[in-house]
Amino acid sequence: MTEEYTDIYNNIDDYEDQLCRKDEVVKVGSILIPFFFTAVVVLSCIGNILVLVFLALYKSLRRFTLTNVFILNLALSDLLFTFGLPFWASYYISGWTFGEAGCKAVKFFFYVGFYSSVLFLTLMTVQRYMAVVHPLPDWEGCRGLSVSPFIVWILSGTVALLSSLHSEVMIESDSQYCEYGSVEWKSGIAYFQNAFFFIAFVIMGYCYGRMLRTITKSRTNKRHKTVRLTFFIVLLFFIGWAPYNIVMFLKSLTIHPFTDCEVSIRLDYAYYACRMLAFSHCCINPAILVFVDAKFCNTLREISRRFCFV
Repeated sequence: MTEEYTDIYNNIDDYEDQLCRKDEVVKVGSILIPFFFTAVVVLSCIGNILVLVFLALYKSLRRFTLTNVFILNLALSDLLFTFGLPFWASYYISGWTFGEAGCKAVKFFFYVGFYSSVLFLTLMTVQRYMAVVHPLPDWEGCRGLSVSPFIVWILSGTVALLSSLHSEVMIESDSQYCEYGSVEWKSGIAYFQNAFFFIAFVIMGYCYGRMLRTITKSRTNKRHKTVRLTFFIVLLFFIGWAPYNIVMFLKSLTIHPFTDCEVSIRLDYAYYACRMLAFSHCCINPAILVFVDAKFCNTLREISRRFCFV
């Protein structure tokens, strides 16, 4: 995955011999994306804060389990990711107006949220894999796994810090952009993010393949309820981010037919659509918890009944 927020804006002149006008693409983005990001921010804040409240206040969800710990940290990751969306929504309307410190801070929170989300989803998958394929009596209380959230936050913060430190505000044609200072660093970040994304889902795919074989051979699936929850979260995360990564890879190619103006414009529209799909993952996870996990669903119903009778 890569974050080329100014790609469409900066690449108006795509070729030496032909001027590829993308004014209409920019206009569509400046109207559609801010509206969509605003809706995602509202839904994400409401959903993820409710998840944190559920985990903190209700006895049925307060018991220490690795699954609950990972869900809690995943909600925090989503909130950090959500933090940057209002700034990017404003960016599409009037350019970057928050200074260089704001540019570095927003990119930091964005990448912390992304990297930590992928790592927590990977840990949730590995945890379910070990519980199903290699069950151990004291697996949930394992100290090594209980400290894994701290390791995830340290790793995510370190990588995000390296990315944000190399971003800066650039001025072009009386407009300001929050971008990386060099093409080499931008390409390096893009390759690293795509490799990171690919490796994580190879691990998840292997784990779910083994779990599926084990579950189909088992006579009871009572102890595998959490597999369904984790599977839906990972599946929707993949559906959201995979198209975005594919489009960004195609946009980086400088060979025919991707250098054709018409193809480039179509990729830009696909980029808008895939970005909105990918960025909406932060408000989808709480919805999955409500509709797939029985505990969250029952707690939500209990709160609704109490609220209605107050």
